Amino acid sequence: MWPSREVERLRIINELNAAKAPRALKGLPDQASVETLALQFIASLRREDYYRHVQAKPISAYRSNPNHPAFDAERAVAFHMQQANIDEAGWLIFLMTHFARRPDTGWLRLQDVYGRRGAGIWDWPTVTADPAAFYEWIAVNWDGIRGAFGNHRKYESLRPTANRSMSRAVADYLQWIGPEGHKAFFVSSVRAAGNNPQTIFDYMYHRMKIISFGRLAKFDYLSLIGRYGLAPIAAGSAYLDGATGPGRGARLLFDGNPISNSANHVLQQKLNDLDVRLKVGMEVMEDALCNWQKSPQRFIHYKG
Repeated sequence: MWPSREVERLRIINELNAAKAPRALKGLPDQASVETLALQFIASLRREDYYRHVQAKPISAYRSNPNHPAFDAERAVAFHMQQANIDEAGWLIFLMTHFARRPDTGWLRLQDVYGRRGAGIWDWPTVTADPAAFYEWIAVNWDGIRGAFGNHRKYESLRPTANRSMSRAVADYLQWIGPEGHKAFFVSSVRAAGNNPQTIFDYMYHRMKIISFGRLAKFDYLSLIGRYGLAPIAAGSAYLDGATGPGRGARLLFDGNPISNSANHVLQQKLNDLDVRLKVGMEVMEDALCNWQKSPQRFIHYKG
């Protein structure tokens, strides 16, 4: 699988085997578990490379048009960044995080909302100029919007009366970013947090107060902000507090038990030490461990 990654796969296998002694990685009792985890790391690294690949070439404008058949949310963000339109890129990243991509219907739900079901575009200038019009549109159209929320966002709702409604989430997001827009917001965050990408990520993570955006949504949103270069940030932690899959993965890896009582800060230090060997970064570490713990001895390529 993935012949071009074979050298990296073997390197990770060697590092995991070296890190196992003496019983430091109790969740890797045999070579099958080592190779399965190594493949999950490779799969996560490929996802990171995908975003770099998307941004490497000029993007056609039609890729950013939600009412065009060739619309693609990831490429739409890249297009807007190439046009120096940080506000639209940031708004789309919020929508991508809020909806999450499904393996079966892709970005269809995002596309229907962003593209007004074929009758225009709810772009950043339009929404910020009249948020009430957007909320009213959602209230009228919510039950006709196609697709579904992604697997990690299955408790969200477009229903205007829901506790975790999209309108409430958008209102919180507009307030968080502020009237001066994304660029000013990110510049202000950098000034407040310092010039360290991990410190800035952490500063923004702990100040992001958006209804329905828990630990995973905040991590995903900020990771995308960093991948696309809207702000100079990168995760320096797996943010295990409140984490389900990554927390189970870390406990399984180090303790051999996905529900062990190890404290999160202890697990994080072990992740930091392991990444000194693996050199994959915390975004990849978090994603790979989450997927690996679902099937520790047989690789499954999760795409959703």
